[in-house]
Amino acid sequence: MTVRFGLLGAGRIGKVHAKAVSADANATLVAVADAFPEAANAIASAYGCEVRTIEAIEAASDIDAVVICTPTDTHADLIERFARSGKAIFCEKPVDLSVERVKACIKVVEETKGKLMVGFNRRFDPHFMAVRSAIDDGRIGDVEMVTITSRDPGAPPVDYIKRSGGIFRDMTIHDFDMARFLLGEEPVAVTATAAVLVDKAIGEAGDYDSVSVILQTKSGKQAIISNSRRATYGYDQRIEVHGSKGMVSAENQRAVSIEVANGEGYTRPPLHDFFMTRYTEAYANEIASFIAAIEKGAKISPSGADGLAALVLADAAVQSVKEGKLIKIG
Repeated sequence: MTVRFGLLGAGRIGKVHAKAVSADANATLVAVADAFPEAANAIASAYGCEVRTIEAIEAASDIDAVVICTPTDTHADLIERFARSGKAIFCEKPVDLSVERVKACIKVVEETKGKLMVGFNRRFDPHFMAVRSAIDDGRIGDVEMVTITSRDPGAPPVDYIKRSGGIFRDMTIHDFDMARFLLGEEPVAVTATAAVLVDKAIGEAGDYDSVSVILQTKSGKQAIISNSRRATYGYDQRIEVHGSKGMVSAENQRAVSIEVANGEGYTRPPLHDFFMTRYTEAYANEIASFIAAIEKGAKISPSGADGLAALVLADAAVQSVKEGKLIKIG
């Protein structure tokens, strides 16, 4: 079976998914829609698909699934529309910035027996998947503590910050999902601190650029998350999981993994410069997982419920910073 795709949104992340879909032998990119014709035409030219409107893709009989890469405030409405049209849906995170809106959206998906996958691509990174496998194989015993470091090379434009929903819902949300993925238990309490250390304009926009979070589960397991909008040395992505019998970690990745030793010491190439190169394999793997689930009629993961759980943690972190205390999650 070849899954026929429509792409909604031809921006930066749309280009990443267009490449992933087109490179998969079990998929074909049929059409792309974007409010900016130049962007849509560029993808159509690169991958040999058609430019159509969202309405045309919604009504199309030659499209089985859609990838939603449009602005966040359109996600929930589009998910509901395409669930009702009978198409499988892959949507970039978040489903929405409102927990209640996400709940309402998931309800529509359930009522229509729709298929929805939320784009938490880091679950599909080969290195992070290997960490999860080591846990599942019992190689480190029972998980006790998870440490996640995620720092961007530089802050996004302030105009983006203003509509992003804030660092916890935009950036840390990936780490909330990864913490759930690795802990194996749901966090029941959140403690967060935040500061503006990178760009005062971010603070003036009502957001933070440097945050730390501690998640706790009912049994006492902990996840510690460190985020910054600035890492002068590259895209910093590290994970460590400590267990009762040992530890497993995933180090930073480089475009070329070599080390040079000479009279000046030991040197290695720089880290990847951002998510589009660091997580190339992850994006391909998550689309492949989505396609396989459609073909087999299997359960899709990460699901809308996973997207909701991460957003609940993000909201709790925001509340913790505002109130200066631990926030319990029901």
